[in-house]
Amino acid sequence: MDTDVLIIGSGVAGCSAALELAKRGLQVTMVTKADRPEESNTYHAQGGIIYKGKQDRPELLVRDIEEAGAGATWPPAAQVLAEEGPHLVEEILIKEVKVPFNINEEGELDLTEEAAHSMRRIIHSDDFTGKAIETALIQYIPHIPGIHILTNHVAIDLITPEHHSPDPLATYPPTSCLGAYVFNTKEKKVIKITAYVTILATGGMGQVFLHTTNPDGATGDGYAMAYRAGAKLINMEYTQFHPTTLFHKDAKRFLISESVRGEGAILKTPKGEPFMEKYHPLGCLAPRDVVARAIHEEMVEHGYKYVLLDLASYMEPERIRRRFPMIHETCLNYGIDMTKDPIPVVPAFHFSCGGVKVDLWGKTNINRLFAVGEVSCTGLHGANRLASTSLLEGLVWGNRAARWIHQHWKEYVNEYPPHPIPEWIDTGVEEPIPP
Repeated sequence: MDTDVLIIGSGVAGCSAALELAKRGLQVTMVTKADRPEESNTYHAQGGIIYKGKQDRPELLVRDIEEAGAGATWPPAAQVLAEEGPHLVEEILIKEVKVPFNINEEGELDLTEEAAHSMRRIIHSDDFTGKAIETALIQYIPHIPGIHILTNHVAIDLITPEHHSPDPLATYPPTSCLGAYVFNTKEKKVIKITAYVTILATGGMGQVFLHTTNPDGATGDGYAMAYRAGAKLINMEYTQFHPTTLFHKDAKRFLISESVRGEGAILKTPKGEPFMEKYHPLGCLAPRDVVARAIHEEMVEHGYKYVLLDLASYMEPERIRRRFPMIHETCLNYGIDMTKDPIPVVPAFHFSCGGVKVDLWGKTNINRLFAVGEVSCTGLHGANRLASTSLLEGLVWGNRAARWIHQHWKEYVNEYPPHPIPEWIDTGVEEPIPP
């Protein structure tokens, strides 16, 4: 075996799985297409991660998740997140890897609010929480023996005996994943990585869309590989659009965090008129799908190219600069001072609520293949993800998948399929150049 467990992806889901597996004595290989291991959807997440509010209870979080999910949330998945999530945030992110979350004047974790939450329960690191979490995880990983990270390696196909073994009898048993073929972009060659268990943690598919908040690497690789191997994909029509991304001719769709609205910003028309109250009782803090549709309707009905997000009228300039330093600096780069002026915004694709169907432990319908994070679909998000659940989902299900794998490790080793797997055969894959 090349490795015990192969993890494709290096965001919070992949890292949390790797840490748990390595601490239990297994050898883990992580691969990422990026040239830096921290580059991921996680790294670019702004707002925060759910922890626990004052007087908060799991059933209150479950209720908020289900209401945001528009009737399509799988209740057991919401229950798992609500019961296990805050504990893992405290034990792993706060105590173990020491993510620098913001502290308020009372010396406690600073809690913020985002849309569709019934209370303040979200902790953050300024307005670049994902970067803080991902950086802390990647810096902590070298302290745990047994984790090897390969950068500049693009997974191109999951290995299954059914499709890759030269043995014709390998077609008949239930499909198992035995690793992946991976393209080394530096050396321009494909290598074979075999593993007892493979975990997909490849993130989302934002680059399929013209306008997206996702980084360039979010190209849907995991969905495609899983589908080719025979995994079941569900709820792919539930694609969430973030209501507020920066509208500027020179800017790629830069996300304006939902926490800006959580701190009091109001959506207005280009004429300066608030409009959200006519769409939902929660106004600007309605669920994301409601807010995105409301903005779209205003733009279509009145011919607006954008709407305005006004925080300057409701928060002191110094507090804005202190609470949202990255957003403030980025807007300044495009000639917009959010301490004085409203920010022009439009909706853009943000998150895939569907994905590779998994159970409550991250197992897919393919033996030895797990999926965690955005590439998976536990049913947690239903038709519309509740704000700040994505980082927590990756943490929880990365950890749960690792725990299941460790508990059943002897089975994975003793029942490993005997079928031979060839090296990558690249003959005939290049089209001949005519003379």
